[in-house]
Amino acid sequence: MQVSGQTETAVKLALRIWNESAGDPEAAMLASEVLSADVPEWHFRLIRDRVRNAAYDAALRRAIRPGTRVLDIGSGTGLLAMMAARAGAAQVFSCEINPAIADAAREIVAANGFSDRVQIVAKHSNKLQADTDLNGRVDIIVSEIVSNDMLGQEVLAAMEYAVGNLLKPGGQVIPAKGTVKMALAFDPYCSEARMETAEGFDLTAFNRLAKPSYSVSSVDKHLRLMSEAADLFEFDFRAAAPNPSGRTRRTLIAQGGPVNCIAQWIHLQMDDEGSYENKPGERVYSCWATIAHPLPKQVELKAGDTVEVNGSHDLCSVRIWASAE
Repeated sequence: MQVSGQTETAVKLALRIWNESAGDPEAAMLASEVLSADVPEWHFRLIRDRVRNAAYDAALRRAIRPGTRVLDIGSGTGLLAMMAARAGAAQVFSCEINPAIADAAREIVAANGFSDRVQIVAKHSNKLQADTDLNGRVDIIVSEIVSNDMLGQEVLAAMEYAVGNLLKPGGQVIPAKGTVKMALAFDPYCSEARMETAEGFDLTAFNRLAKPSYSVSSVDKHLRLMSEAADLFEFDFRAAAPNPSGRTRRTLIAQGGPVNCIAQWIHLQMDDEGSYENKPGERVYSCWATIAHPLPKQVELKAGDTVEVNGSHDLCSVRIWASAE
């Protein structure tokens, strides 16, 4: 059923098997294969990011007033929706396109005693209608649908529709803005993402098949920034107008030392007071990873040397490249 597109029916059957599989670990395993098939693993990383959680919780507490109605885009575990209810929201709608995730979120909300104020809507946010699904436009939209490069989960399209069709005029968006940041960097393991020689053979032609970037965990200590950070792109999530694609160029000034990649990370401006950033080197766990963009070759730079870095985005992904001379 799942393969043929009957996902919702497959999930319902698998959930029934899961609930009735006590004492049968094989049945539970098979049910979990179906239930987890379309659930990204990053859902399990998000909730362990305490700094991120605290930033969202504080922003919601600052924004919510008696009678406030909230839309949470992308239910996941239901964490942000429950935060909004705990902060005093009168009504919270949380939309989720994945039926297995929506069902789990619904159960979590009920288990934590918020079913009277939190409603899980099993729809994509772009399919929501304010009057029929939300009982009118909401006062606040909150979401966490940003990726390591900010745009990978189509956050711009989702927010453009939501702000234009689901949010009251003058309503608040959390986070309000997002900035893609970057710096020169050195990763001693960068060469592992590229071919060199093996057993006396030159394998470098295989590098044209290599991914142009790779992820580095926020708690990895080997990546070192070799310049001050620079802003590459800034996105205003409160904009109802279409966001154009973009290109830019930034000059990075080296601090001196080896450089073999450009490190890229994200900064979220929650509101006028709070923010969140997963800057590498902070030694703090982040659910979002740094993205390393290898240079064509490693270079040794003196303090004050400059590197021209180019960036582009197509509303769905960010690309970064630079030459190494």
